[in-house]
Amino acid sequence: MTAPLTVAVSTLGCRLNQVESQELMGLLERHGFEPVAAGAPARVHVVNTCTVTSRADVSDRQLIRRIAREHPDALLVVTGCYAQTDPDAVSRIPGVDLVVGNQEKYRLPELLASLVERRRPEVKVGNIADAREVPVAPFARVAGRTRAFVKIQDGCQHRCAFCIVPTARGGSRSQRPDVVAEQVARLVDAGYREVTLTGVDIGHYGWDLAPRTTLAALVRRLAETPGLRWLRLSSVLPAYFTPELIEVVTASPRIAPHVHVPLQSGSDRVLRAMRRPYNARLYRALAERLAAAIPGLGLGTDVIVGHPGEGEREFAETLALVGSLPFSYLHVFGYSDRKGTESTRLPDRVPARIIRERSRHLRELGRAKNLAFRRSMVGEQREVLVLAERDRITGRLCGLTSNYVEVTFDGPADLARGFAVVRITEAGVEGTSAILEAC
Repeated sequence: MTAPLTVAVSTLGCRLNQVESQELMGLLERHGFEPVAAGAPARVHVVNTCTVTSRADVSDRQLIRRIAREHPDALLVVTGCYAQTDPDAVSRIPGVDLVVGNQEKYRLPELLASLVERRRPEVKVGNIADAREVPVAPFARVAGRTRAFVKIQDGCQHRCAFCIVPTARGGSRSQRPDVVAEQVARLVDAGYREVTLTGVDIGHYGWDLAPRTTLAALVRRLAETPGLRWLRLSSVLPAYFTPELIEVVTASPRIAPHVHVPLQSGSDRVLRAMRRPYNARLYRALAERLAAAIPGLGLGTDVIVGHPGEGEREFAETLALVGSLPFSYLHVFGYSDRKGTESTRLPDRVPARIIRERSRHLRELGRAKNLAFRRSMVGEQREVLVLAERDRITGRLCGLTSNYVEVTFDGPADLARGFAVVRITEAGVEGTSAILEAC
């Protein structure tokens, strides 16, 4: 009997990349490959790359070179957003055998049929702008994970001035509702009680389908999945919060009280330069409405610091807006040029040292708001999903609340991957503690 061909997948970047790596592992396993842990000895190594920032490109190259060095006899495949946007640069990295685009990566079992190292790298990268469908690649387990993620959409129809994602991912396209519902049901049957819906621009879900549908309609349908405890949404642009979507996320007990609504800047002048489809007034009204309607809402956001044209006044407007809204956490990014984007051609560049200083101020504000949010929960009884991984420092169990706060507490090991009820006892700089009350 021939031994199975082993394959390891290493993933960089966003949650969507992680989901797609799980899809690839499922596809390869169904075609006779044996999955092994990332970095372990394998006949085939796949690197799923990111290109959202220039730093991401550096990380991509470092990982590719390291795998080529540590596994010189393996077949090395590079896919993902960096492979899509700059396949020539990827193919020039010593040790790379196959470069595969974002749409073509779902053909990996076919492309790996001939397992031979190439004298020259083979490049299979098509025009992502021609992509019209989201490939169907269901999987029933998520290696090492307590929580499951389902890809409902890919690509983006917006053209934000700073963003390379449309070049890497193509236009917005949605997975069919029946396919999504089947995937969620499959994961729940496999024991996952929490599912997060993810994509590039999930608020645009359904606009390209026939008949047309909406994210709200999909969420309402999925919330009825038997056995599902929490349904969580990934990032949704503020302009997509229609009355129907607001009604669904505020009324259904199965929708986790946690939303991530990207802001990027609190200055209307900068938002216009970024080509964002909203202004600060619209954003404020939405955030306040959601917070008023959902008790204990976990509200997260992204902010880009130092976009061209951001002066002291514009940054002050961002600080003021962020400070006045009930955010539970911030993701702060320093602006960096991405080749081919409009922002690279804009005047009024912000020096790197000022970007670093402004980022530090905003992160300090984010930490303060996160601490205040967690301290507001002290004394409350909360249901938590118990994660598989224990706290690295204390060795205690880790649980995730519905509003996206990680807490640590003592309890039996068999609670992992299940639900428990805890009482929050302390929230400090180092984390949030609780005591077990029921399981």
